[in-house]
Parts: sequence; structure tokens; C-alpha cells
Amino acid sequence: MVVVIANDLPPAVRGRMKLWFVEPRANIFVSGIKDSVANDVVQYLLKSCPAQSGLLIFQRINKAPGFMIWGQGDPNKKIDEISGYQLIVEKILNQ
Repeated sequence: MVVVIANDLPPAVRGRMKLWFVEPRANIFVSGIKDSVANDVVQYLLKSCPAQSGLLIFQRINKAPGFMIWGQGDPNKKIDEISGYQLIVEKILNQ
């Protein structure tokens, strides 16, 4: 399974995404494609989308923790890693 959340996608990429994915909301794509195809799709997105696309990609993998998070550009949420576990930062607290 792959879930893609973007701030904005180029029209050509968005049209191609509709071949593999369901788009339940604007710029949110969900698909149950096989792992080998998912790797190709993730690489295509990372290569074809400019930084202003703000990509956030969740890909299912067969090892712990069961998913991989990819980010490119300036997504609204930051990806952080703690003890090898990828997390999405919701809010940064000032201490």
C-alpha cells in the first residue's frame, strides 16, 4: 500500500497518478499496488516532482515498523527519526 499526500502536484504527474491510485481528496492518493511497483512509483514521484510539491509518501514495507516515510520539498509536516523509527512532527513546542 502507498499513500501520497502533496501540497501541489504538476498536472502531468497528477494525471499519471490517477492510473494507479484513488484520489479521495485533492492531492491525496491511496493505492494497494504491489511492493515492486510501489518502489518504482515512489522513485518516479521523487524524481518528477519539484520541491514545491511538498510530497509526503507512506509506503508499506515487509520489515519493522511496517512502513517507510518519504518526504520531498517543504511538506506542511516535518519527518523526524527517533531510535530508527520515523515520525511526523505535529507541533514543535518551545521550552
